[in-house]
Amino acid sequence: MSGLFSLNGRKALVTGANTGIGQAIAVGLAQAGAQVVCAGRRACDETVATITEAGGKAESILVDFADPMAGKGLFDSQGFDILVNNAGIIRRADAVDFSEEDWDAVMDVNLKALFFTTQAFARDLLARGVNGRVVNIASLLSFQGGIRVPSYTASKHGVAGLTKLLANEWAAKGINVNAVAPGYIETNNTEALRADPDRNRAILERIPAGRWGNAEDIAGAAVYLCTPASAYVHGAVLNVDGGWLAR
Repeated sequence: MSGLFSLNGRKALVTGANTGIGQAIAVGLAQAGAQVVCAGRRACDETVATITEAGGKAESILVDFADPMAGKGLFDSQGFDILVNNAGIIRRADAVDFSEEDWDAVMDVNLKALFFTTQAFARDLLARGVNGRVVNIASLLSFQGGIRVPSYTASKHGVAGLTKLLANEWAAKGINVNAVAPGYIETNNTEALRADPDRNRAILERIPAGRWGNAEDIAGAAVYLCTPASAYVHGAVLNVDGGWLAR
């Protein structure tokens, strides 16, 4: 049974792996046996050090997904068979005040870059005739509207939709495409919410688990979707939210 959860011999690229959820996923993949390349607009030295000090294999590359085509050449002849699309940004403002600049910035990183990076990954897999795994990081706001985050909500709805579309096209070609939808997780993106006493209290009252999640809560689900144990899982959006959507 243990082999179902092994990633020995696999090579993964994790975007936005310098901190938070991306960092935890990179460490989790390495613990399962994968060689991990950590991509971010800032150096992922801390993530790489955590992995290598534990005996794993990792390296860091600088990629700024503010350019939606930045991932286009990452996969050629590099031997990747796992891609985790975690890189993402958020902008907050009332819908009546939201700027075109903030709209475009979020959509470029969260949706456009995700699609074209995944396209490049799949093209390489298909050219080599090997199987692969894609895990996208969606959100509770793939299902709900939220407030004051119009472009983030739109982008994460798009991530869920693209996950299903790509699964439909590629499942029979040996590429599993799935997503994890984190709930309220203690990361940089949620710092403003946690700092607001009223919002923080309202959020905690809604979560059946009674706590904010941590990045490691997401890592386990993402690693599972990369292992042989999830071989027949295609087009799923796995909620890891402490029960939020069940309430």
